[in-house]
Amino acid sequence: MSGSELKADLWINEYISPWDIYTHGVTKILAYQKTPFQEMYIVETGAFGKGLVLDGKWQSCTVDEFIYHEALVHPGLIAHANPRSVLVLGGGEGATIREILRWQTVEKVTMIDIDGDVVEACQKHLPEMHQNAFEDPRVELIIADALKILDTTTQTWDIIISDLSDPIESGPSFALFTKEYFAKLKQVLNPGGYVMVQAGPISPPEVQDHARLINTLKAVFGQVNSLSAPTPSYGRSWGFALCSDAEIDLRPQPESIDKLLSDKTSGGCRFIDGTTLLGILQTPLYIRQAIAAETVVYTLEEPPKFFGTGAMA
Repeated sequence: MSGSELKADLWINEYISPWDIYTHGVTKILAYQKTPFQEMYIVETGAFGKGLVLDGKWQSCTVDEFIYHEALVHPGLIAHANPRSVLVLGGGEGATIREILRWQTVEKVTMIDIDGDVVEACQKHLPEMHQNAFEDPRVELIIADALKILDTTTQTWDIIISDLSDPIESGPSFALFTKEYFAKLKQVLNPGGYVMVQAGPISPPEVQDHARLINTLKAVFGQVNSLSAPTPSYGRSWGFALCSDAEIDLRPQPESIDKLLSDKTSGGCRFIDGTTLLGILQTPLYIRQAIAAETVVYTLEEPPKFFGTGAMA
């Protein structure tokens, strides 16, 4: 290519739509396994550091994962202001629990992931992400089907974070983006608690899936807000949903949030502060319009199936 110098011979192509591919050049494969649930790669890339890839879809990269994980974790914990117990569904890299453990008020974190092989590989190859969070005595790791645990548990939590891989048809997660699943989360949520959900890409060609997830959550929770953050290694910004039956303050004072984070966390955030939180809580017009026009509610009978996977080339 004129004017360009390509430095990788191996590429992972993620299929974003029938017409679009996002590609990262891979310099080294650190781990590969076809687990009982999905195909896993852990790789080194030229620009974004180490990355976890499941079924050909990028989960996170060491260079920019802090944006995704801070946006996923902290809005709910800030809204609660005094979280003591947190449930994480998914989150194999350990970066989600890493962010939760910044909160000094947190006494217990329960992480449930269906794929122990992925969690073990991340513990070995992605220490930059988990930063030994799995060794924290506050963390309980359960390798199991989240739906089965939710059906039988008697525990409840202040915060629930759903950090699952996208609901592609061949993957293990598509049933965990449905009204029935979200209703199970509500049953184990303490009064005044908050749920945060990774809710897919928000680029205009893909926004319908995000809008349908928000609409599905609105069928369960009294308050649902769409928020988003830039995620460069995904090739587009990513959406999240903050949900509760309690009030969600969409106009927090940045100075008050900064003081809360200073008083109740160990610090170290690189993305979230009072100003950033205020910004990401403001849902862009085109997303609000898509949500307002949406009528579909995802159910176990009619679950979501996002487009595509990816391939090594």
